[in-house]
Amino acid sequence: MSVDAGQRRRLEPDARREQILAVAVRLFGERGYADVSTGDVARGAGVARGLVNHYFGTKKELYLEVIRVMLTVPEVALTRLPAAGLPARVDAIVAWFLDVVSRHSTSWLGAITAGGMAGDTDVDRVIAEAVDVAADRVLTAVGLPVTGGALHAMARSYVGLATSTAREWLQRGELTRAQVHKLLTATLLTMVDQVFPDA
Repeated sequence: MSVDAGQRRRLEPDARREQILAVAVRLFGERGYADVSTGDVARGAGVARGLVNHYFGTKKELYLEVIRVMLTVPEVALTRLPAAGLPARVDAIVAWFLDVVSRHSTSWLGAITAGGMAGDTDVDRVIAEAVDVAADRVLTAVGLPVTGGALHAMARSYVGLATSTAREWLQRGELTRAQVHKLLTATLLTMVDQVFPDA
């Protein structure tokens, strides 16, 4: 939070933008798109509303950035994978995914369900782009080329499974984290061994 004892702290532009975005991620995750205003985000970040607009534009543009941030697998996730050994790499990427979605469960669930904006063309496009990036990251993590066609479609299908399984764990509580981890790890290893070669 940028407010200390009633005074605003001066932050560099990138740090201020990240601070505003972090507040937006939390608020949209807790309350959904319709119940959050840019004024709410500004108050939460301790900044003027005009600064939110300066960095992100409209409320919808801010929301699209929240979805993008919550659903896009960053390249840094790959740089932290073990250098060798497919089982270790798969275990590590699944663990990373589960760490992220559990740490930001409310915001991640809000983003993956489009927070009341499902069917909006822009929201659907950002979600689809995030799934494409996740599919590319899965292929890279298991040492396969990032290509289009059947291989990419199979990787997208795995991303869909990972998303659905994480929702079963986080929303319904029917699965434990250990069960989700085992399911996603075993499935990806099986796909690499028996399914991806057909593509």
